[in-house]
Amino acid sequence: MVDQQWNDIRRRVAALGTQPGSGTVFGSPGHGWILEDPLTDEELAELEAQVGVRLPGDYRDFLTCVGAGGAGPAYGLFPVHRVQGRWRWEGDGADLADLSMLARPFPDHGPDLESLDALLAERPEEEDFDEIEDFDDAIEAWDERWGALMFAPERTAGAIVISHLGCAQREWLIISGTHRGTIWSDCRADDADLVPLLADGKPVTFTHWYTGWLEEAELIAHHPPART
Repeated sequence: MVDQQWNDIRRRVAALGTQPGSGTVFGSPGHGWILEDPLTDEELAELEAQVGVRLPGDYRDFLTCVGAGGAGPAYGLFPVHRVQGRWRWEGDGADLADLSMLARPFPDHGPDLESLDALLAERPEEEDFDEIEDFDDAIEAWDERWGALMFAPERTAGAIVISHLGCAQREWLIISGTHRGTIWSDCRADDADLVPLLADGKPVTFTHWYTGWLEEAELIAHHPPART
């Protein structure tokens, strides 16, 4: 079953890279249509032993049947590497995930709403200050408090960053908890909260996320938009 699902992915990705229109696919210069070698079963076992949790099934199958990372949605699927004997995911923002917290359930809810509302109510307004320098100092201090609340490590326990879309926007794969196996969008840099990706009202799984991207990329590469 695993082979039937994933065995043709590497060929399809490689074929895409040869299409004249492949460069029109968003993010493709970031990954160059290259997939890393798959992990061995032994490497996967070592990775899971180190992070203390079994990865979602379809992601495990991808790592061992397709590749450890590379070509994928947006600027690519973050690879997982062994560095000085320890496994870690690498990419823009991958270090936002606390690998020591992957076995903890991903939270079911966002930040404490009372704390969030209270902090929003305290946001400085420029008209309340006589000097612009005083306002700048106040808003900088407020931004630090906001960031400490929104980017607290426990808010992304049980999850890893697997891709980035640029401008500090990223996507997470949930590893533990009731949302295990689903993909979440992270636009906190734009003052928006973490939200699940949905398709027809249902949470997007890793398989749906990756194969959906591949199908769309094939359409774009074979029928690139006309230049104006």
